[in-house]
Amino acid sequence: MVEILDQMEGIRVAVIGDVMLDRYLLGTVDRVSPEAPVPVVVVDEERDEPGGAANVAANIAALGAIADLVGAIGDDPAGARLREVLGSHEVECGGLITVTGRPTTTKSRIIAQGQQVVRIDREVDNGLADRFRDALVEAAHRVIEAADVLVLTDYDKGVLDEALITDLVAIARQQQIPIVADPKRRHFFAFKGVTVLKPNRRELDDALHTHTTGEDIDLTAARSRLDVEHLLLTLGADGMALVTPADIILRTPSRALGVFDVSGAGDTVTAWVAATLAVGGTVTEAAWLANLAAGIEVGKQGTATVSPSEVLAACEALHGG
Repeated sequence: MVEILDQMEGIRVAVIGDVMLDRYLLGTVDRVSPEAPVPVVVVDEERDEPGGAANVAANIAALGAIADLVGAIGDDPAGARLREVLGSHEVECGGLITVTGRPTTTKSRIIAQGQQVVRIDREVDNGLADRFRDALVEAAHRVIEAADVLVLTDYDKGVLDEALITDLVAIARQQQIPIVADPKRRHFFAFKGVTVLKPNRRELDDALHTHTTGEDIDLTAARSRLDVEHLLLTLGADGMALVTPADIILRTPSRALGVFDVSGAGDTVTAWVAATLAVGGTVTEAAWLANLAAGIEVGKQGTATVSPSEVLAACEALHGG
């Protein structure tokens, strides 16, 4: 495992999809508003973090790898702020397309005494106008050509469409690099041919019209229907289930020591799976490392990154050194 972690430094990862700004307003509550029966939150800290595909890219960069991010932001203060935040994470932002008149997807979470009070979303989820889509396609092709692995992160915010997904998967397959995809409802079945498709339990249920605990669904049939090489199903507190082309189902339990905030855990998994595959690790190794990293991430507040040293320490603690 140490060899895999060491090799991650310097690899190049193309991350394409919906970027967002995650904004946290943290404070305290000691009274109810006289205007309405709602708590009054006195904010004493504000923090901005990358979200969505931007969070995947930040997690990639935290591994010492090079994250080439392609996505769309608005010509607004949130877009400028997201560029600043990504710069602090050392993410390559040359592929970020500024779309006139479109707001940067922003999720503002108001948190009091460690509990989320409300989340306010600002977004537009329609597709990009042709000239902006063309610029994004050009940027995507450019970063894939230099990449060791392709990550597609779809949050149904309008950047990825079925034709673009098909195009990017075909290019990456032609270059014989791994492809890791995190799907959402709108284009769930568009990721045919990817190396690893990584939905969570609810997303798979929605797509297949099932209701499952992760134990009572035919995961081999699901992988076949989705036409992907590997299906990696994240199951929250129940860990993960990996389905291979040999119809082998491998389960790994959650390694979380404590859950503080699940925001961004899926992005952490995506990043670690992609980085492990990029250096020649097996899908089983990728799932195991990603599960360990996710267990660390949920112990932090908000969207957060996980370093190789943290994963190594967790591994040593798990196996007694």
